[in-house]
Amino acid sequence: MASVKWHIGITLVTQLGVGILGNFSLLCLYNFTLLTGHEVRPTDVILNQLVLANSLVLFSRGIPHITAAFGATYFLNEAGCKFFFYFHRVARGVCLTTTSLLSVFQAVRLRLNVSSSMELRRRSSKCIYLCCCLCWILHLLVSIFVPIKMAGPTHSKNLSVKINYGYCSPLNPDRFLKFIVTALFSTIDLACLAFMVWASGSMVIFLHRHRQQVQYIHSNSHSPRPSPEARATCTILILVSCFLSFYSLSSLLSVWMILFVIPGQWLVDASIFLSLCFSTFSPFVLIFSDTRVTGKLQNRFCFIG
Repeated sequence: MASVKWHIGITLVTQLGVGILGNFSLLCLYNFTLLTGHEVRPTDVILNQLVLANSLVLFSRGIPHITAAFGATYFLNEAGCKFFFYFHRVARGVCLTTTSLLSVFQAVRLRLNVSSSMELRRRSSKCIYLCCCLCWILHLLVSIFVPIKMAGPTHSKNLSVKINYGYCSPLNPDRFLKFIVTALFSTIDLACLAFMVWASGSMVIFLHRHRQQVQYIHSNSHSPRPSPEARATCTILILVSCFLSFYSLSSLLSVWMILFVIPGQWLVDASIFLSLCFSTFSPFVLIFSDTRVTGKLQNRFCFIG
Protein backbone atom coordinates (compact mmCIF):
# COMPACT_ATOMS: atom_id res chain seq x y z
CA MET A 1 0.00 0.00 0.00
CA ALA A 2 2.84 2.37 0.89
CA SER A 3 4.60 1.67 -2.41
CA VAL A 4 1.39 2.42 -4.33
CA LYS A 5 1.10 5.78 -2.57
CA TRP A 6 4.72 6.56 -3.41
CA HIS A 7 4.12 5.76 -7.07
CA ILE A 8 1.06 8.01 -7.05
CA GLY A 9 3.05 10.76 -5.36
CA ILE A 10 5.90 10.51 -7.88
CA THR A 11 3.44 10.57 -10.78
CA LEU A 12 1.75 13.69 -9.42
CA VAL A 13 5.09 15.37 -8.68
CA THR A 14 6.15 14.76 -12.28
CA GLN A 15 2.82 16.08 -13.58
CA LEU A 16 3.02 19.12 -11.31
CA GLY A 17 6.63 19.86 -12.29
CA VAL A 18 5.88 19.67 -16.01
CA GLY A 19 2.79 21.84 -15.63
CA ILE A 20 4.56 24.50 -13.54
CA LEU A 21 7.43 24.67 -16.02
CA GLY A 22 5.11 25.17 -18.99
CA ASN A 23 2.81 27.66 -17.29
CA PHE A 24 5.64 29.69 -15.74
CA SER A 25 7.37 30.00 -19.12
CA LEU A 26 4.20 31.25 -20.80
CA LEU A 27 3.33 33.54 -17.88
CA CYS A 28 6.71 35.25 -18.24
CA LEU A 29 6.26 35.56 -22.01
CA TYR A 30 2.74 37.02 -21.90
CA ASN A 31 3.50 39.42 -19.04
CA PHE A 32 6.67 40.60 -20.80
CA THR A 33 4.82 41.29 -24.04
CA LEU A 34 1.94 43.03 -22.23
CA LEU A 35 4.30 45.23 -20.21
CA THR A 36 6.62 46.14 -23.08
CA GLY A 37 4.00 46.28 -25.82
CA HIS A 38 6.32 44.27 -28.09
CA GLU A 39 4.50 41.86 -30.44
CA VAL A 40 1.32 42.03 -28.38
CA ARG A 41 -1.58 40.02 -29.78
CA PRO A 42 -5.24 40.55 -28.89
CA THR A 43 -5.48 37.07 -27.40
CA ASP A 44 -2.46 37.52 -25.09
CA VAL A 45 -4.63 39.00 -22.33
CA ILE A 46 -6.97 35.99 -22.35
CA LEU A 47 -4.10 33.52 -22.52
CA ASN A 48 -2.36 35.28 -19.64
CA GLN A 49 -5.46 34.72 -17.48
CA LEU A 50 -5.70 31.10 -18.62
CA VAL A 51 -2.07 30.42 -17.68
CA LEU A 52 -2.55 32.10 -14.30
CA ALA A 53 -5.65 30.00 -13.63
CA ASN A 54 -3.78 26.85 -14.73
CA SER A 55 -1.04 27.61 -12.20
CA LEU A 56 -3.58 28.06 -9.41
CA VAL A 57 -5.23 24.74 -10.31
CA LEU A 58 -1.88 22.94 -10.13
CA PHE A 59 -0.90 24.48 -6.80
CA SER A 60 -4.28 24.29 -5.05
CA ARG A 61 -5.06 20.70 -6.03
CA GLY A 62 -1.66 19.16 -6.76
CA ILE A 63 0.41 20.18 -3.74
CA PRO A 64 -2.03 19.02 -1.00
CA HIS A 65 -2.66 15.68 -2.71
CA ILE A 66 1.06 15.07 -3.26
CA THR A 67 1.72 15.80 0.41
CA ALA A 68 -1.00 13.33 1.42
CA ALA A 69 0.30 10.71 -1.06
CA PHE A 70 3.70 10.74 0.61
CA GLY A 71 2.13 9.89 3.95
CA ALA A 72 1.65 13.26 5.64
CA THR A 73 -1.50 13.50 7.77
CA TYR A 74 -3.26 16.41 9.44
CA PHE A 75 -1.03 18.96 7.68
CA LEU A 76 -4.06 21.13 6.94
CA ASN A 77 -6.50 22.50 9.45
CA GLU A 78 -10.12 23.34 8.72
CA ALA A 79 -9.28 26.81 7.37
CA GLY A 80 -6.46 25.52 5.17
CA CYS A 81 -8.70 22.83 3.71
CA LYS A 82 -11.40 25.36 2.81
CA PHE A 83 -8.80 27.76 1.40
CA PHE A 84 -7.29 25.24 -1.03
CA PHE A 85 -10.63 23.90 -2.26
CA TYR A 86 -12.06 27.41 -2.67
CA PHE A 87 -9.22 28.62 -4.86
CA HIS A 88 -9.18 25.37 -6.81
CA ARG A 89 -12.83 25.86 -7.66
CA VAL A 90 -12.20 29.51 -8.60
CA ALA A 91 -9.23 28.62 -10.80
CA ARG A 92 -11.07 25.72 -12.44
CA GLY A 93 -14.00 27.99 -13.24
CA VAL A 94 -11.71 30.66 -14.69
CA CYS A 95 -10.04 28.01 -16.88
CA LEU A 96 -13.45 27.06 -18.21
CA THR A 97 -14.68 30.59 -18.86
CA THR A 98 -11.42 31.90 -20.36
CA THR A 99 -11.20 28.93 -22.73
CA SER A 100 -14.78 29.64 -23.74
CA LEU A 101 -14.01 33.37 -24.06
CA LEU A 102 -10.95 32.60 -26.18
CA SER A 103 -12.92 30.49 -28.63
CA VAL A 104 -15.79 33.00 -28.85
CA PHE A 105 -13.40 35.94 -29.33
CA GLN A 106 -11.55 34.15 -32.12
CA ALA A 107 -14.84 33.27 -33.84
CA VAL A 108 -15.93 36.92 -33.69
CA ARG A 109 -12.50 38.13 -34.76
CA LEU A 110 -12.53 35.90 -37.82
CA ARG A 111 -15.70 37.56 -39.06
CA LEU A 112 -14.51 41.06 -38.19
CA ASN A 113 -11.22 40.53 -40.01
CA VAL A 114 -13.14 39.82 -43.18
CA SER A 115 -16.21 42.02 -43.00
CA SER A 116 -15.69 44.92 -40.57
CA SER A 117 -13.66 48.06 -40.04
CA MET A 118 -10.43 48.45 -38.07
CA GLU A 119 -12.21 50.55 -35.44
CA LEU A 120 -14.74 47.81 -34.72
CA ARG A 121 -11.95 45.24 -34.37
CA ARG A 122 -10.13 47.58 -31.98
CA ARG A 123 -13.24 47.95 -29.84
CA SER A 124 -13.72 44.19 -29.67
CA SER A 125 -10.15 43.82 -28.41
CA LYS A 126 -10.74 46.37 -25.65
CA CYS A 127 -13.68 44.32 -24.37
CA ILE A 128 -11.28 41.51 -23.50
CA TYR A 129 -10.01 43.26 -20.36
CA LEU A 130 -13.52 43.73 -19.01
CA CYS A 131 -14.51 40.14 -19.81
CA CYS A 132 -11.43 38.72 -18.06
CA CYS A 133 -12.14 40.79 -14.93
CA LEU A 134 -15.76 39.64 -14.93
CA CYS A 135 -14.64 36.00 -15.19
CA TRP A 136 -12.59 36.29 -12.00
CA ILE A 137 -15.29 38.24 -10.14
CA LEU A 138 -17.98 35.73 -11.15
CA HIS A 139 -16.08 32.70 -9.87
CA LEU A 140 -14.81 34.41 -6.74
CA LEU A 141 -18.47 35.04 -5.85
CA VAL A 142 -20.14 31.78 -6.86
CA SER A 143 -17.38 29.66 -5.30
CA ILE A 144 -18.20 31.02 -1.85
CA PHE A 145 -20.46 27.98 -1.45
CA VAL A 146 -17.51 25.57 -1.75
CA PRO A 147 -15.92 26.12 1.71
CA ILE A 148 -19.29 25.51 3.37
CA LYS A 149 -19.33 21.85 2.35
CA MET A 150 -15.63 21.12 3.03
CA ALA A 151 -14.25 19.66 6.26
CA GLY A 152 -10.75 19.01 7.55
CA PRO A 153 -9.15 15.58 8.05
CA THR A 154 -10.53 15.25 11.56
CA HIS A 155 -13.99 14.74 10.02
CA SER A 156 -12.91 11.86 7.78
CA LYS A 157 -14.69 9.36 10.02
CA ASN A 158 -17.92 11.33 9.89
CA LEU A 159 -20.84 9.38 8.47
CA SER A 160 -21.78 12.30 6.21
CA VAL A 161 -18.42 12.05 4.43
CA LYS A 162 -18.42 10.01 1.22
CA ILE A 163 -15.10 10.99 -0.35
CA ASN A 164 -11.91 11.27 1.68
CA TYR A 165 -8.99 12.96 -0.06
CA GLY A 166 -6.70 12.28 2.87
CA TYR A 167 -6.39 15.95 3.81
CA CYS A 168 -9.97 17.17 3.22
CA SER A 169 -13.42 15.71 2.86
CA PRO A 170 -16.55 17.12 1.23
CA LEU A 171 -19.57 16.91 3.50
CA ASN A 172 -23.10 16.24 2.33
CA PRO A 173 -25.01 19.52 2.77
CA ASP A 174 -28.76 19.69 3.12
CA ARG A 175 -30.77 19.01 -0.02
CA PHE A 176 -31.79 22.61 -0.67
CA LEU A 177 -28.21 23.94 -0.53
CA LYS A 178 -26.98 20.99 -2.58
CA PHE A 179 -29.62 21.72 -5.25
CA ILE A 180 -28.74 25.44 -5.37
CA VAL A 181 -24.99 24.83 -5.65
CA THR A 182 -25.37 22.08 -8.24
CA ALA A 183 -27.78 24.15 -10.34
CA LEU A 184 -25.54 27.22 -10.17
CA PHE A 185 -22.32 25.46 -11.14
CA SER A 186 -24.01 23.31 -13.77
CA THR A 187 -25.63 26.33 -15.43
CA ILE A 188 -22.29 28.16 -15.70
CA ASP A 189 -20.43 25.07 -16.92
CA LEU A 190 -23.04 24.13 -19.50
CA ALA A 191 -23.25 27.70 -20.79
CA CYS A 192 -19.48 27.89 -21.25
CA LEU A 193 -19.36 24.48 -22.93
CA ALA A 194 -22.20 25.50 -25.25
CA PHE A 195 -20.32 28.67 -26.24
CA MET A 196 -17.18 26.61 -26.89
CA VAL A 197 -18.99 24.15 -29.13
CA TRP A 198 -20.83 26.93 -30.98
CA ALA A 199 -17.69 29.01 -31.48
CA SER A 200 -15.62 26.02 -32.62
CA GLY A 201 -18.26 24.89 -35.10
CA SER A 202 -18.71 28.45 -36.32
CA MET A 203 -14.97 28.86 -36.92
CA VAL A 204 -14.68 25.60 -38.85
CA ILE A 205 -17.70 26.38 -41.05
CA PHE A 206 -16.67 29.99 -41.61
CA LEU A 207 -13.08 29.13 -42.56
CA HIS A 208 -14.27 26.41 -44.90
CA ARG A 209 -16.62 28.79 -46.70
CA HIS A 210 -14.10 31.62 -46.73
CA ARG A 211 -11.42 29.37 -48.16
CA GLN A 212 -13.75 28.29 -50.94
CA GLN A 213 -14.46 31.94 -51.77
CA VAL A 214 -10.77 32.88 -52.04
CA GLN A 215 -9.50 29.59 -53.41
CA TYR A 216 -7.98 31.32 -56.42
CA ILE A 217 -5.78 33.46 -54.11
CA HIS A 218 -4.40 30.42 -52.30
CA SER A 219 -3.85 28.57 -55.56
CA ASN A 220 -1.52 31.35 -56.74
CA SER A 221 0.52 31.30 -53.54
CA HIS A 222 3.72 29.28 -53.47
CA SER A 223 4.11 29.49 -49.69
CA PRO A 224 3.42 26.21 -47.82
CA ARG A 225 2.25 28.12 -44.76
CA PRO A 226 -1.46 28.13 -43.95
CA SER A 227 -3.33 31.42 -43.69
CA PRO A 228 -3.12 33.40 -40.42
CA GLU A 229 -6.82 32.77 -39.78
CA ALA A 230 -6.36 29.03 -40.16
CA ARG A 231 -3.31 28.96 -37.89
CA ALA A 232 -5.03 30.99 -35.18
CA THR A 233 -8.12 28.80 -35.29
CA CYS A 234 -6.02 25.62 -35.31
CA THR A 235 -4.50 26.35 -31.90
CA ILE A 236 -7.79 27.36 -30.32
CA LEU A 237 -9.57 24.29 -31.67
CA ILE A 238 -6.81 22.09 -30.22
CA LEU A 239 -7.15 23.85 -26.85
CA VAL A 240 -10.93 23.49 -26.85
CA SER A 241 -10.69 19.82 -27.87
CA CYS A 242 -8.22 19.12 -25.05
CA PHE A 243 -10.39 20.93 -22.53
CA LEU A 244 -13.58 19.17 -23.59
CA SER A 245 -11.86 15.77 -23.51
CA PHE A 246 -10.33 16.17 -20.06
CA TYR A 247 -13.40 17.94 -18.66
CA SER A 248 -15.72 15.19 -19.90
CA LEU A 249 -13.57 12.42 -18.44
CA SER A 250 -13.19 14.26 -15.14
CA SER A 251 -16.93 14.96 -14.93
CA LEU A 252 -17.87 11.35 -15.69
CA LEU A 253 -15.45 10.14 -13.04
CA SER A 254 -16.87 12.62 -10.51
CA VAL A 255 -20.41 11.38 -11.19
CA TRP A 256 -19.19 7.82 -10.75
CA MET A 257 -17.60 8.75 -7.42
CA ILE A 258 -20.83 10.34 -6.22
CA LEU A 259 -22.75 7.13 -7.01
CA PHE A 260 -20.42 5.10 -4.77
CA VAL A 261 -20.93 5.24 -1.01
CA ILE A 262 -17.18 5.11 -0.36
CA PRO A 263 -15.08 5.44 -3.55
CA GLY A 264 -11.80 3.55 -3.61
CA GLN A 265 -8.56 5.49 -3.24
CA TRP A 266 -7.55 4.68 -6.82
CA LEU A 267 -10.72 6.43 -8.01
CA VAL A 268 -9.91 9.53 -5.97
CA ASP A 269 -6.33 9.56 -7.29
CA ALA A 270 -7.52 9.15 -10.87
CA SER A 271 -9.92 12.08 -10.49
CA ILE A 272 -7.08 14.26 -9.16
CA PHE A 273 -4.83 13.28 -12.07
CA LEU A 274 -7.52 14.05 -14.66
CA SER A 275 -8.40 17.37 -13.03
CA LEU A 276 -4.77 18.48 -13.50
CA CYS A 277 -4.30 17.24 -17.07
CA PHE A 278 -5.56 20.30 -18.95
CA SER A 279 -3.57 22.70 -16.76
CA THR A 280 -0.48 20.55 -17.33
CA PHE A 281 -0.61 19.99 -21.08
CA SER A 282 -2.34 23.12 -22.45
CA PRO A 283 0.76 25.35 -21.99
CA PHE A 284 2.72 23.11 -24.35
CA VAL A 285 0.01 23.41 -27.00
CA LEU A 286 0.54 27.17 -26.76
CA ILE A 287 4.35 26.93 -26.61
CA PHE A 288 4.60 24.85 -29.77
CA SER A 289 2.11 27.06 -31.59
CA ASP A 290 3.53 30.49 -30.71
CA THR A 291 6.10 31.82 -33.19
CA ARG A 292 7.62 34.02 -30.51
CA VAL A 293 8.65 30.82 -28.71
CA THR A 294 9.32 28.37 -31.52
CA GLY A 295 11.10 30.73 -33.92
CA LYS A 296 12.32 28.54 -36.74
CA LEU A 297 9.54 26.02 -36.17
CA GLN A 298 6.84 28.55 -37.09
CA ASN A 299 6.29 26.87 -40.44
CA ARG A 300 5.33 23.61 -38.77
CA PHE A 301 3.01 24.70 -35.99
CA CYS A 302 -0.14 26.77 -35.71
CA PHE A 303 -0.05 29.96 -33.65
CA ILE A 304 -2.46 32.37 -32.04
CA GLY A 305 -2.85 35.15 -34.57
